[in-house]
Amino acid sequence: MNLYPVLQTADVAASARFYRVHFGFAPTFEADWYVSLRHPLAPHAEIALLDSEHPSIPDGYRERARGTLVNIEVDDVDALATRLDAAGVPVVQALRSEAFGQRHVIVRDPGGVLVDVITEIPPSAEYVAAFAPNE
Repeated sequence: MNLYPVLQTADVAASARFYRVHFGFAPTFEADWYVSLRHPLAPHAEIALLDSEHPSIPDGYRERARGTLVNIEVDDVDALATRLDAAGVPVVQALRSEAFGQRHVIVRDPGGVLVDVITEIPPSAEYVAAFAPNE
């Protein structure tokens, strides 16, 4: 089984460029109305972008993504947050550490989707029991 999000956007090219430039995704299929992207490193995360006005979307559902948060885990969120800021990527939540075990920054992609860029950190004692044991 393969599972990946397909995000509706008003500008497929700009959204695709965002994920390629800032996160290293590469296209596996490209059309002016749809782009499928895959990350070259295992486990090969995938994401697709679809023109929000494409006729394959049922009437009444042709709108940009809203209420969607895409998580991307990276080794060094501090370094990436600095690069994203320098590139002018809109930051909607500044870099911070959370007691539940994440250091993260939230940015907005060109289609309005929130992208939560995360590096795992040790959780506080109150959250340790909430994690499943590593197998």
